[in-house]
Amino acid sequence: MNKVLICGLGAVGLTFAVKFRGKCDLKILVDEERFKRYQQNKPVLNGRVQEFEYVLPSNTFTPNIFPFPDLIIIATKAQGLESAIKNIKNFVGKDTIILSLLNGISSEEEIKAVYPEAKVLKSYFIGHSAVRVGNSVTQDGVGEIVTENNPKLIKILEECGINYSCPVDIDYSMWLKFTMNIFSNQTSAVLNMTFGELKRNKTFIEFAKKLINEVRIIADKKGIKNLENLETDALEALSLMCDEGKTSMHQDILAGRKTEVDIFAGEIINIGKKFGIPTPYNQVLYDLIKVKEEDNEHRIHTC
Repeated sequence: MNKVLICGLGAVGLTFAVKFRGKCDLKILVDEERFKRYQQNKPVLNGRVQEFEYVLPSNTFTPNIFPFPDLIIIATKAQGLESAIKNIKNFVGKDTIILSLLNGISSEEEIKAVYPEAKVLKSYFIGHSAVRVGNSVTQDGVGEIVTENNPKLIKILEECGINYSCPVDIDYSMWLKFTMNIFSNQTSAVLNMTFGELKRNKTFIEFAKKLINEVRIIADKKGIKNLENLETDALEALSLMCDEGKTSMHQDILAGRKTEVDIFAGEIINIGKKFGIPTPYNQVLYDLIKVKEEDNEHRIHTC
């Protein structure tokens, strides 16, 4: 049997957990606080209450009795990565494949640094945005895991009916997704606009091109190849998003949650400083989103 462990039941994690369940030996890794929360208030996907088998970080897998999982999927938000890396400690074997479906471009490196014995594959989720309100997620099922080509992983995904793709150049693909996060997630959070509103706004498109160029220069310095079509590919990816959809960062701002700006603009700014490359457009977005976060925090504490 294929053994799959998922860490994180947010929009992406919950969507895939439901797809894996019943087709493999699936377990959800949670800390004690979340375990109690899920017992009292079960996760809901598209209006249906979901039941899963949960394990705690203190549990252990015993070879020959309770083998290590074949696949661990980390699907937390960026703020939860550090905890996730600690929590999977008892479940990582030398043959375990780890996929990080977090946004950004650095989570794989952080996981590899702690678990060099595991097979940490470059990967990300791409698809229609999900809407998360509390423990309830709405997602239309459109999406796939984009990852490196690994026969064992592909076997698991195919047997479980999980959509996937393995691009020839995974590094370019990851930076393409990162680029879209940079120019769509951040601007939508500041401007309070849906994908459709962004797509129809010519001034936004011109601003997006400036952000894309800023990322392209940084990516080139990082050694990423095939960047000549980055602008075209990024804007094409935007055109495929459903008009009424809202980016995850837009939803975070509306819900008063912390955003992932530190792994988007924050990452570009830090790399830019390292190479002596100015990143003014990302700096402006970073500052504006931090203003919104502080305002949200103030509203929460004064309510």
